[in-house]
Amino acid sequence: MNAILRARGFAALVAGAVVVAGTVLAPTAASAAEKVVLSKGHTDAVDVHYEDGALSLKVHDDTVSPSATRDPADVTFQVLPEAAMAVPDDPRFAFLGPANSQVWLLPLTQDPDLLWPGWNTTTLGSGVFEGNKVRLSLVDVQGPGNVTLFTQDSFGGPIIKFRSDDGLPDAIDVPVHTHAHSNWAFGALGSYTLTFQADATLTNGTTVSTGPVDYSFVVGEMSGGGPEVSVSVSGMADEYQPNDTVTLNAVQTPQSELDHYHWFSRCPGTDDWAIIAGEAGASYSFTATRELNACEYVVKLYGDAHEVVATSEPVALWVAFPPEEPGTSQTITASIDETQGSLVISVNPDDRAVVLPPAQLTAGGDRWESNGELRPVTVTDTRAGRPGWSASGQIPADFAGPDGATFSSGYLGWNPRVVAQGSGQGVVAGPEVTPYVVGSGGGLGNSAVLGAAPGGAGRGTAQLGAGLRLSLPTETAAGTYSATLTLTAI
Repeated sequence: MNAILRARGFAALVAGAVVVAGTVLAPTAASAAEKVVLSKGHTDAVDVHYEDGALSLKVHDDTVSPSATRDPADVTFQVLPEAAMAVPDDPRFAFLGPANSQVWLLPLTQDPDLLWPGWNTTTLGSGVFEGNKVRLSLVDVQGPGNVTLFTQDSFGGPIIKFRSDDGLPDAIDVPVHTHAHSNWAFGALGSYTLTFQADATLTNGTTVSTGPVDYSFVVGEMSGGGPEVSVSVSGMADEYQPNDTVTLNAVQTPQSELDHYHWFSRCPGTDDWAIIAGEAGASYSFTATRELNACEYVVKLYGDAHEVVATSEPVALWVAFPPEEPGTSQTITASIDETQGSLVISVNPDDRAVVLPPAQLTAGGDRWESNGELRPVTVTDTRAGRPGWSASGQIPADFAGPDGATFSSGYLGWNPRVVAQGSGQGVVAGPEVTPYVVGSGGGLGNSAVLGAAPGGAGRGTAQLGAGLRLSLPTETAAGTYSATLTLTAI
């Protein structure tokens, strides 16, 4: 196999200073038990934990969202062929081999095309260990070549942390609340087992240890390698009605002989993906319900060793409201008092009703008018593709009053506004819609935009409102009237 030499080589290593450690907040991670291969992105390969009196080593995987905490036994770290580069003609780097010989290097600073492993103690609390530190050791390396982990000083010179060819174990002290990276250099293609161990002394003098923990690395192509397989989900429609059948299909590109899948879902209000029991095939069918609205789905393709080969992008399910279902509309009730000519909108306990103050005659004495506020309307968009959205409202039927009396829903207009939205969400209010009068206006008898977000924006939660204006002819019969404002989002 011909390895690829990276043109930028060690230029960055020889050039100057880099920052290798710092204090960060440890993110909350989901626990994962599946076997995975990590080849690109950030991971804390050696993630030190202390829980219930026991010190342990984990893998903090940031290549997935949300991030996952994994057992090292479930992870294979792949050093891609693209990591190959020539050893510089600089005596400071002679420990890597002869000048211009080949090594495979995962660099200290992130390269988006390669794996970026490090070590992490940000989950460890202060005041637990003597000196607020743990001792991290590389106790053994098994593999076809030498392995060296090193950082650099302000002049670009190497600072060796662990080196397999001059005798192991090698150990460093790592303060708690540390997140650090280094260069990981491998001297040959093939499979490696790196054995790490963490030790510490508690403030009461008790010593704790993880014992030796094996980490698997593969430099170059994985065994049985071929074209990289990706998987996507097809079959998700733009919108479903309740009780429709949803059929999702896993599509491999290119198609391989692998045929073992698992489907996962994540619904609003939860951070973690949940496996869908009993679904291990390329197709998954279920019934759409309003409870599943805005849930997301992914499929994962597994190899012969039950390792994850490919994971799809999430797709979102959108289920329409059934007609007149509570929560999809607002009831507007208007009353004209026979003696005062006032207009009143009642308020229902679930905050889906609107109250208008008593109607007043206009200065010209030819209209009854009243102004009020639409109850808040919330639009939540969780689709990863950020296609944008538009929220609209319409009163499709006339206001109905006593003894069959009615008046047109076009006599009600609104002036929308954005009450609240997330940072960068990009939501804008719809245009003002004036009540109908002869020759102008259309009111809410026609569909009108309440608010919208353009493509590439809108993800998150926004709250919309509107000022309402009712303008009626004076010949409107006295009585109590009501109508339903239907809200939709597409």
